Amino acid sequence: MSIIVGLGNIGQKYQGTRHNIGFDIVDLLSDTISASFGPANGPFDVAEGRHRGRKVILVKPTTYMNRSGIAVRKALAKYKADRNDCLIVYDDLNLPVGDIRLRSTGSHGGHNGIASIIEQLGSRDFPRLRFGIGNDYPKGKQVDFVLSGFKKSEIQYVEDGMQKAHDAALNFVRDGINKTMNYFN
Repeated sequence: MSIIVGLGNIGQKYQGTRHNIGFDIVDLLSDTISASFGPANGPFDVAEGRHRGRKVILVKPTTYMNRSGIAVRKALAKYKADRNDCLIVYDDLNLPVGDIRLRSTGSHGGHNGIASIIEQLGSRDFPRLRFGIGNDYPKGKQVDFVLSGFKKSEIQYVEDGMQKAHDAALNFVRDGINKTMNYFN
């Protein structure tokens, strides 16, 4: 079994923003595994399906980004899963738009959602997929930037990157983080 958590903020005003790319990627995955999101008995929405014979659980926290760790901890407990069976998908300002990077451990890198997960799990050791959203914003405007949509000139990079992230997540389900990093990084 694999759990794939897409980070984002709930609510229509956040749909299509850079900060919600994690939600967008797990939505794409839900189409592939023919699963629909619905409320779980916890602070997250869930979609369950199968990929190549393995159970896949897709999670969207309903706690808002800065409290994502609560949802991740509760999802792992609900499904009796180890943190190494859980891939966290989120936006990253330090990567060019559409680029992805996979890691099995690391710091929060200034991302409050990841900081919350590290705090709640008591460990920095969990698989993650970082999706580049760029960093083309004026000093002091980071919040406005991550809560904005992508520019028309970036859309093709976003679409290509989302497909690569989708493929990497499914590879994680089959082969785990180490083989997936070797193939996609």
